[in-house]
This record gives sequence, C-alpha cells and structure tokens, in this order.
Amino acid sequence: MSENIEPLMLDLVEWVAVSPRPYADVLHAWQTSCPRLTVFEDVTDLGLLNRYHDAAGKTIIGASPAGRSFLKEKGRTSH
Repeated sequence: MSENIEPLMLDLVEWVAVSPRPYADVLHAWQTSCPRLTVFEDVTDLGLLNRYHDAAGKTIIGASPAGRSFLKEKGRTSH
C-alpha cells in the first residue's frame, strides 16, 4: 500500500466504521476516475470493508473486522 494514500484509506474505513453508509453514498464520496487515487478500490481489495443488505434491500458498506483492526493498529478508533 502506498504511504501517501494510507491516511485516506484510514479516513474511509473510519467513516464507515462510525456509521455504516449506503453503497451509493460511499461511491459518491470516495470513488474517483483518477487511476493514481484508488482509495475505495484499495480498501475493498484489502478486505477492510463489508457489504451487506439492510431490511429494505439497500446495499450498506461498513468496516470489516480487518478494517477495525487496521484502524486500531494505526491508532484510530471507530467510536
């Protein structure tokens, strides 16, 4: 993982750890067309996020156990 993108990865994982978000909101806030800035794709590839469906059938994104460990090991908290 690139050192310069790690703070953004931490921000994303922490953001969904505090409050899981609808998939569309996460993509709107974090997906980019820049091939050098792949925050959402990187955290997904590393297994730091979970996807699940709520009672209404919406896809929700939250921090996975690996994501919570990542936050903890980097001194962040998910409150």
